[in-house]
Amino acid sequence: MTINCKGRLIDLSTHKVMGILNVTPDSFYDGGQYKDESSILKQVETMLSEGATFIDIGGYSSRPGADDVSEDEELNRVVPVVKLILKHYPKALISIDTFRSEVAKKSIEAGAAIINDISAGHLDKNMIATVGQLGAPYIMMHMKGSPKTMQQQTDYYDLVKDIISYFAERIVKAHAAKINDIIIDPGFGFAKTLEQNFELLNQMELLQIVDKPILAGVSRKSMIYKTLNTTSENALNGTTALHMVALQKGAKILRVHDVKEAVECVTLHNQLSKN
Repeated sequence: MTINCKGRLIDLSTHKVMGILNVTPDSFYDGGQYKDESSILKQVETMLSEGATFIDIGGYSSRPGADDVSEDEELNRVVPVVKLILKHYPKALISIDTFRSEVAKKSIEAGAAIINDISAGHLDKNMIATVGQLGAPYIMMHMKGSPKTMQQQTDYYDLVKDIISYFAERIVKAHAAKINDIIIDPGFGFAKTLEQNFELLNQMELLQIVDKPILAGVSRKSMIYKTLNTTSENALNGTTALHMVALQKGAKILRVHDVKEAVECVTLHNQLSKN
């Protein structure tokens, strides 16, 4: 179970951690924290030193009801950061959190390694073909609608079966576009109620039927802090608890705000798995 990142084969049979770097002013947890070169490089250094395999850069907040951002603005936020990071950390493997094919193209040309698309190609008809041409690994997430409308689209016939069907169709389309390395993200918090998020996590092992590595993104999300009647700032302990569940349910990549704690979780899970 490997993916090819710029000629480097990354083995996903061992669990990996993806550190989140939001270069947006309005992300739900860390919006506005990383807006200058010094703060960006300091955070990247911290995440890499703590054991992150990937750094996921986002220039468009996908929180519910987030403001729209023009393509030019997203490019201006993301591409210079890719170049900055690789200038100082040339071996860093950068993932780009975008649903726009042009942002994907220019980011990969700037040195990024992976495209992470919350819409699995639904919000830009050129995305899947573009990723195929770029030869990059593709993370496809389950979502209905858009970040502005997704919370009004939480009706399912059978939540997990519907998500499996969604990925089956998207994977066929991606393979037809010559995308070789595909990772699926069930999309916790996207077009799902709080109860549905827990139902999905509780049955996440069923997603292994599509035979693709699973990425879990639950870090500090509302399914945690609303359940605990707290805030995203105080949701680290809850995040770690659900990270262990996600690993036990088959997740190969954890997408996180707090790398050190996630790596510790992976280490403990691996030790448990030996016995």
